[in-house]
Amino acid sequence: MRLPILSAIALIAAPAAAQQQRAPFVVAETGQGFAHLDDAVSAVRDGTATILIAPGTYRECTVQTGGRITFKAVQPGTAIFESQTCEEKAAFVLRGRGSAVDGIVFRGFSVPDGNGAGIRIEMGDLTVTNSMFLDSQEGILGGGHETVRRIAIDHTTFAGLGQCETENCSHAIYLAVDGDVVVTNSRFERGTGGHYVKLRARRVTITGNSFDDSRGNKTNYMIDLSEGGTGLIAGNTFVQGPRKENSSALIVVAAEGRTYPRTGLRIEGNTATMAPGAPGNPAFVADFTGQLGTLGQNDLGPGIRIFERRR
Repeated sequence: MRLPILSAIALIAAPAAAQQQRAPFVVAETGQGFAHLDDAVSAVRDGTATILIAPGTYRECTVQTGGRITFKAVQPGTAIFESQTCEEKAAFVLRGRGSAVDGIVFRGFSVPDGNGAGIRIEMGDLTVTNSMFLDSQEGILGGGHETVRRIAIDHTTFAGLGQCETENCSHAIYLAVDGDVVVTNSRFERGTGGHYVKLRARRVTITGNSFDDSRGNKTNYMIDLSEGGTGLIAGNTFVQGPRKENSSALIVVAAEGRTYPRTGLRIEGNTATMAPGAPGNPAFVADFTGQLGTLGQNDLGPGIRIFERRR
């Protein structure tokens, strides 16, 4: 019996469709599936696409060299990238025209120079939402290129990150952007060295975050604006922990230079307390510029001084 042409085509297409559906990495716009993330990234070329990532633990990495790509977990928190780095840098090395990461977990990254990260952003803007960076040398590292003008991080957790065992310390977030860095509604905890947020940025918005250093070890500042900057630090909650490498301050402005203006920086509406056993008398804000903008009303617990001028 000869099958009708349309029925024969359907039978041939069905296994292919099922195979695409089962593929862990699918380009949403085309429906094309791939066994490896880097193959899906290569298929986008210089286009714009969303790569859907199925639940699973992946020991692989990718280098984005063009286009605008959104890396999106099908179910937030179930797509886990672990251990494997590209170019001895990160799980995701991003140097396209723009990137977004949504709902992905990064954990367990370590490389010889001490900067093993979940994400290394080298070119293009970056948005990170609903993600987690765990138990690595660094969470998100990069910037420093003229095409990186804005990095935004929202509803994301950073835990078990940072170290100062190598020549240069690493941090939960370390970004250099001659533009805007926005960190909102995120959680920082259990640091293992360095700073929680270290920025060399012209403008910053750091609002609605939780910095809980009560289980941190060998940590330094909560926020380090290394070369100054304008913007807003507001509505954050800070808990200073007992096992600090540097317990002298929570927020430090321009400790390494005065590249960016400081007079437009507002720090207000934050809450800071000391965990049991934390060394006393840190400054909530330490300023190296002598030109700090507005230090408004902040709710500081016992043992925390509001301000210190440094040189």
